[in-house]
Amino acid sequence: MSGVTAPGVTSKRPEQPVEAGCDGLAPVVGVNSLDVRLDGTHVLRGVRLAVSEGEWINIIGPNGAGKTTLLRAVLGLVAYDGEVSIEGLTKLRRAERARKVAYVPQTPVIPPGMLVADYVLLGRTPHRSIFAGETPADRRIAAEVLDRLDLRGFGERTVQSLSGGERQRTVLARALAQQADVLLLDEPTTALDLGHQQDVLELVDALRRERGLTVLATLHDLTLAARYGDQVAILAGGVIVQRGPPAQVLTVANIAEHFDAHVRVIDDPEGPVIVPTTAAPDTTTAADGAASQAQHAEGVQP
Repeated sequence: MSGVTAPGVTSKRPEQPVEAGCDGLAPVVGVNSLDVRLDGTHVLRGVRLAVSEGEWINIIGPNGAGKTTLLRAVLGLVAYDGEVSIEGLTKLRRAERARKVAYVPQTPVIPPGMLVADYVLLGRTPHRSIFAGETPADRRIAAEVLDRLDLRGFGERTVQSLSGGERQRTVLARALAQQADVLLLDEPTTALDLGHQQDVLELVDALRRERGLTVLATLHDLTLAARYGDQVAILAGGVIVQRGPPAQVLTVANIAEHFDAHVRVIDDPEGPVIVPTTAAPDTTTAADGAASQAQHAEGVQP
């Protein structure tokens, strides 16, 4: 996947070595000098990111920062300049990439009328030859994933008949059935209630520890981003402006600057808790308004 993935377009940048992961080892996912333009807009600008084996990095940032585009570039779904490597490889065929990388998009395309069991079994497709049907092992893996995601008994229902949260878990089930080494999650807790948000993220974390799964996720909920994963990276203005442990990155100043939000950050043993606060009122304006009301009440013009 070196250079631009779109046919007929070549990279404008000389290739540079991809930076090492945070543990000094060669990264499983490496992004170097990544530029992406969409409809003439410069969405990503020279992004550099390295994710080591078994590491979980959460990408946060304001709407329109390019978080989804970054994941799609790693998948080879958008044209880009620069370099993206998976397990040190910069050129992967689609089937090879599908065996190595699983993806949970925000808005998946689901064929009408498809049953949950059949949809989850699609995750096993990269492991079979073109004309081969699913095997007993494929069905066992799919059933185990459905069970772990609290979807037991949903197999014969259509995906469209599910609630938003059930559908989101089904999409994750398909990705987990793929048994890839790298999992890309684009807002995986969208439409989930609090309990299932925890269930999904705990399951991903358990699989990471069991199998050495490497996870790159985007999350809107900053507290969840702090609780799950190893590091947080802020993507703003098309660049990663800071990356590190949640306690270092999720500060009042950073959140105010990049999200234009007023918050309190509570120090907690399991990670920072981000609490929205009301913006401090302009005391000068408030005082002027009170004086004006008093003058009007007394029949005095301001």
